[in-house]
Amino acid sequence: MLLEQFAVGPYQNFTYLIADRVGGEGVVIDPSFGIDPVLKAIDARSVKVRFILNTHSHPDHVAGNGEIRERTGAKVVAHRRAPLNQDLMVDDGDTIESGRIRFEVLYTPGHTPDSVLYRFEGHLATGDTLFVGECGRTDLPGGDPSAMYDSLLGRIVRLDDALIVLPGHDYGVTPTSTIGREKQENYVLRPRSREEFVRFLRE
Repeated sequence: MLLEQFAVGPYQNFTYLIADRVGGEGVVIDPSFGIDPVLKAIDARSVKVRFILNTHSHPDHVAGNGEIRERTGAKVVAHRRAPLNQDLMVDDGDTIESGRIRFEVLYTPGHTPDSVLYRFEGHLATGDTLFVGECGRTDLPGGDPSAMYDSLLGRIVRLDDALIVLPGHDYGVTPTSTIGREKQENYVLRPRSREEFVRFLRE
């Protein structure tokens, strides 16, 4: 499998290029501003990009959708609640196949009402739901601390510890992590009641 992580744009975003092999079929996850390095990599690796997978609809995660789609003909994929012009609407449990790789959709609202994760080949693209050492904000329009509680402490902590976390921003001490490491080190994943968690986020 080919997996490349690109730090692009002015907000320390991570965009990902994933394919089953060099010269094979693949996807781009969360194309941000300043997408030229990703476009060059697509050409250099001869990747046939079939899908653009958006973890949520904030501008810094979808800004490059148009350029990628225009260059490759890829279809834009986002949750059904995303206010985007997506080609494919997905929901929890849906799968997207590109070449020999299957991407499973996990619906994780909280940062936005349309936030999703994509699980594939031992990896988890977490967007702005889970960062290395942090989680996404819930004080922006559409944010919901109670929904974030369900997504983080009701779902993500139950995932396989070995899953490699691919966050949406370069905010942590390392560019990637694992679910197991985040459960041990990420203070937002410490056991709390819903009320304690909501109060914690609002503070």
